[in-house]
Amino acid sequence: MLTTLKRIVQEVTSAKDLTSALNVIVERVRDAMDVQVCSIFLFDDKSRRYVLMATEGLNKQEVGQVSLGSNEGIIALVGKREEPINLEDAPNHPSFHYVSSLGEEPFNAFLAAPIIHQKRLLGVITAQRPERRRFDEGEEAFLVTISAQLASVIAHAEASGQDINGVLSGISQRDVRFEGVAGATGVAIGTAVLVMSPADLQEIPARRTDDIPGEKLRLQQALEQVKNDIRRAGEKLASELRPEEQALFDVYLNMLDDQALGAEVQSVIDGGEWAEGALAQVINGYSQHFSDMEDAYLRERATDIRDLGRRVLSYLRAEDAGPRTLPDNAIIIGEDLTPAILGEVDEAHLAGIISIQGSSNSHIAILARAMGIPTVMGMVDLPYREIEGQQLVVDGYRGHVYVNLSDERLRHFQEIVLEEKAFEAELETQKDLPCTTLDGTDISLMVNTGLLTDVYRSLDRGAEGVGLYRTEVSFMMQERFPSEAEQTVIYRQQLEAFAPRPVTMRTLDIGGDKALPYFPIEEENPFLGWRGIRVTLDHPEIFLVQIRAMIRASEGLDNLRIMLPMITSVSELDEALHLVYRALFELQEENVPVTMPEIGMMIEVPATVYQTRAYASRVDFLSVGSNDLTQYLLAVDRNNPRVAGLYSSFHPAVLTALKYIVDVAAEEGTPVSICGEMAGDPAGAVVLVGLGYDTLSMNSASLLRVKSMLREIDMTWARDLAAEVLTLEDPLVIKSTVELALKDAGVSLAGVTFNRDRWS
Repeated sequence: MLTTLKRIVQEVTSAKDLTSALNVIVERVRDAMDVQVCSIFLFDDKSRRYVLMATEGLNKQEVGQVSLGSNEGIIALVGKREEPINLEDAPNHPSFHYVSSLGEEPFNAFLAAPIIHQKRLLGVITAQRPERRRFDEGEEAFLVTISAQLASVIAHAEASGQDINGVLSGISQRDVRFEGVAGATGVAIGTAVLVMSPADLQEIPARRTDDIPGEKLRLQQALEQVKNDIRRAGEKLASELRPEEQALFDVYLNMLDDQALGAEVQSVIDGGEWAEGALAQVINGYSQHFSDMEDAYLRERATDIRDLGRRVLSYLRAEDAGPRTLPDNAIIIGEDLTPAILGEVDEAHLAGIISIQGSSNSHIAILARAMGIPTVMGMVDLPYREIEGQQLVVDGYRGHVYVNLSDERLRHFQEIVLEEKAFEAELETQKDLPCTTLDGTDISLMVNTGLLTDVYRSLDRGAEGVGLYRTEVSFMMQERFPSEAEQTVIYRQQLEAFAPRPVTMRTLDIGGDKALPYFPIEEENPFLGWRGIRVTLDHPEIFLVQIRAMIRASEGLDNLRIMLPMITSVSELDEALHLVYRALFELQEENVPVTMPEIGMMIEVPATVYQTRAYASRVDFLSVGSNDLTQYLLAVDRNNPRVAGLYSSFHPAVLTALKYIVDVAAEEGTPVSICGEMAGDPAGAVVLVGLGYDTLSMNSASLLRVKSMLREIDMTWARDLAAEVLTLEDPLVIKSTVELALKDAGVSLAGVTFNRDRWS
């Protein structure tokens, strides 16, 4: 059955249109299940009827002619229940509806499964036999699997605007929406342009060579050509990016250096492998290593590695497409878009970006945020190959892409684009103003960083410090654990850039499937495994060196704060604190003039929520990692587009936990901050300050929007709003309540947000 299913999927994928795909399915399913009849009924939203659209075994002349009402027949019952129905004697079932023209009198056994895509009923697929016996479990599972595949086929047909001869209005419906992951905020309207990768490393075979010097020369020439391309791409974007942001292109160049990937490929060639095979071997190995990591930011580096490899391969094969000219207001779409690809297109005509793979941590998303280009990542369900040339809308706020727009919807998004341009101009006037509410309450806005490129943009937008600095990034740039001296230099750069503002450095957060290449970890369940503080406590030699480097780097600056990740028990915290004090005493004994920095911990797993008091009494500050805490509480991976809709920081369980933490911390007199996407969402920020949080940390792109919102509210009003939403039970109702309250209060950003949600 599995082999048969794969073959059917392949045939359906290559079908020229939906009608052909439906005919392939009914024919192949009938043969695979050894049944006499297989039929597909699609649900017409407009007429509210099920229309026969394909059949093998019934009267084909009735295709497109026979239809059943939404309460008529077993087909309608399957649609109502949204679950399979398996009958041994269908004609005697109470819901059976006889249609004489179909010719189904000889058939008794009946199996049907609903066709559902993203909670929307699209139709029903059926199988019938003459015998009076139920279909077995394997047959039922097979038909359900086919129905799931069929749902994607129909959704793709809708997106590409197919009209099945006008029979089904539902197939040619307007304003089709696909959901992904928000990459860079903003709304863009433009024309879809497909950007294909230059070469496929997976297709390169292993091949021996006797001409090792010749293969190494070919490789060296290809590497130099790619380096030149990357330099040109960086220069082309120079007017759009700060010098610090252009450092992302230096990362690419360093990867290709003779001391990095280039050296490894040459080493494989020395073993007798031809250049293409050696390149594929090294790139695929690194790509898999990064892809297996748990940390979303580091996992996205696999895309960068693959892109570099494909570019080198294209030159080895003498394939160079060169820069591409875009139409006005182009929205580029690709499977794995990267900064280098962005540098090859004409950015003057670029309106938006859609990446089929990747997440908000991809380098393309990072640069898009810096350039202000609305971007959506992880659009796995978008039929991107079929929609080139069509008009699209990219909603970078919620990670939505709209196709086949109606005039009304198009006008709505055009209004949003105009409102945004006016609002962005207004925001720039507030970057030097304090974040103070109408009644005089000061809110501290800080940034989350992992790249040095974030520093100057953060300061330019009024950041009051760093709420989270991810130290593991520097460990990933090495082929071994960095020494104390090397770490000290890296940390000193961050501390000096923000001095005298505080910089909160999180200790090494690795483990599970976020292992370093020189420190591999393999586990059955890495998400709940050996990670974070668990790893560094088991290896105090790693932990002590990092703490010493942090404290040494703060000499004379005294703006360091150290934060401990993934704490789940008081004993872990006590042990970590003991090691921090030990590192300090060692440095002081070495006559290094340093003082004890503030020590805090992250609350990011549910277990720590209920021991907040115990932790608050032991540390100088607490920091809530809202992204991870929300994921753990709701059991939802927010970077997985298939379940991202279930992830909500406005979930009652999340808000209740956040309120409990801030209240207990206040009772203990311990400062508490919060970092994550909720803090960077203006509506979320209002709820947070209403709950009692007065320090918010976010990505730099969100700073001015959050500041603008908080400067227009009163704290008493915010507290009342937070108290109200804590009584509500549904995250969608909570979010709508907040945004409606903002709109009624006349807050400037609320109008844009509220109007956009009319279509969500």
